[in-house]
Amino acid sequence: MSGSANPNRAKSAVAVIPFAGASTIAAKVIAAHVSGYLNLAVETLPPEKIPPDALDKRRMQYNAATLIQTVESMRLEDYFKVIALFDVDLFTPIFTHVFGEARQNGRVALVSLFRLESHMDGSSPPYDRVLERAAKIALHELGHLLNLLHCDDDRCLMYFSGSVDTLDQTGFNFCRHCRTALRRKLQQEGITTTPT
Repeated sequence: MSGSANPNRAKSAVAVIPFAGASTIAAKVIAAHVSGYLNLAVETLPPEKIPPDALDKRRMQYNAATLIQTVESMRLEDYFKVIALFDVDLFTPIFTHVFGEARQNGRVALVSLFRLESHMDGSSPPYDRVLERAAKIALHELGHLLNLLHCDDDRCLMYFSGSVDTLDQTGFNFCRHCRTALRRKLQQEGITTTPT
């Protein structure tokens, strides 16, 4: 895959890539939220295959670090940041599962729909709730890519959500401190935009 086919692409463009069975609707919703909240150009790219070596057969989950490395190795150098969307269960060595993952100040963020598609009691939420959760996780992980840390304000998108219940209670915007930090980081990158 090459991200260099469009010569008119803004250098600040963010790519959203659905992998395997991940919903293209969810990818478009994430793209719309990134565009709306951070005023960045966003492109939704065609679906990709999940690398089989990312599956930990003992745990029957996918290793988030392996997936990040895979996406980092793809030919996407024309994109400022990349959000990879999955419908499989992700883990990191220190957590039994994660909704998303990103390296601080890195280039690639992961979002998984797998655990967003059910409530803590196992029941299924309406699909618009799943999409809302996915957008929150994407904005949170993109915040990490833009060097934001977790926030103590439970109304802020950078607040750590370890459960879907906490995620549902988290606000749908960045607090003023995180907005200020985002603005500074984007200015350092040469991107003039005003996060909302």
